[in-house]
Amino acid sequence: MGEGQEVRGGDLVKRHRLFTRVWHWVNAVAVFVMLMSGLMISNAHPRLYWGEYGANFDRPWLDLNHYLPGGRFPGWATIPSTYSLADGRLWHLAFAWVFAFGFLAFLIVGLVNRHIRRDLSLKKGELAPRHLLAEVVHHAQLKFPTGAAALNYNTLQKITYILVLFVIFPTLILTGLCLQPGLSPLTGWAIDLFGGRATARSVHFICAGLVALFIVVHLLLVILAGPINEIRSMVTGYFRIPPDPAPKPEPLPDGEPA
Repeated sequence: MGEGQEVRGGDLVKRHRLFTRVWHWVNAVAVFVMLMSGLMISNAHPRLYWGEYGANFDRPWLDLNHYLPGGRFPGWATIPSTYSLADGRLWHLAFAWVFAFGFLAFLIVGLVNRHIRRDLSLKKGELAPRHLLAEVVHHAQLKFPTGAAALNYNTLQKITYILVLFVIFPTLILTGLCLQPGLSPLTGWAIDLFGGRATARSVHFICAGLVALFIVVHLLLVILAGPINEIRSMVTGYFRIPPDPAPKPEPLPDGEPA
């Protein structure tokens, strides 16, 4: 929609550009495949450690054997569904490159078309405790923005997207590279930065868990905000502005008939 163009509740407006929509769905597929194949890889050794090394006789900080039936993630949650570390790694690495290069393209395009600066930059006052508390209360009460405000990210969304895009995703990619022995000559500095390959694996697992949590919350909010409108905007680019709530009628003075 044009700059400064007025919108009203019920209007159908262009919200997402083609590149954003394509990246969103390609990225969604890549992330789901990586999460499920990552669980298969984890099944080969479901223990996590801090430091340089981690093996059967070392003490893990997390032993998934204590939490998973049979000590493994179930087949319906993994790719492939039957145990195969080699196939799990093939799936994981193939879609990791799709994810990494797609993310790089998103950053480049987002900087060129100013999407990142325009939609994700935090404005003065948005980090004020009173403002943040008000947004938390509105979210807890499931009060979603209406009118023109529905086209902009609120502060909690901006903070979440900034953390996911500029902290979690880069850390996920970097730790993933640290776990490839063939890349050790190039990633040795990063392995040292994390304090060892075992630590990099733990951080990689934690970041993957945070991505999974983000997806769950994201899908829940899409359902609560109106899945048809939200999904249509990410498929066609067009979004229908939620109407402002109707004003409550003024109470009549005492003694006057209604």
